[in-house]
Amino acid sequence: MNRFEGSGFREAKIRYLDGDYQILTSGSYVVCAMTGKQIPVDELRYWSVARQEPYVDCASSLEADKRAGILPNQSRG
Repeated sequence: MNRFEGSGFREAKIRYLDGDYQILTSGSYVVCAMTGKQIPVDELRYWSVARQEPYVDCASSLEADKRAGILPNQSRG
């Protein structure tokens, strides 16, 4: 069985928890809140519990935290 069988090629609805997530509606992917890229559910590693958003990679997660004001902007002039 490949990753698209069974759950169908559609967006999953997920509740993001600390260190885990709960699938509310089965699907094969979620959409990164920062990039709009599709993330296969079995490859999902980064998300925000507070904002209930998935991210495609660590850099997208960090940028989302910066935009939310959680981390200071590291650029210096």
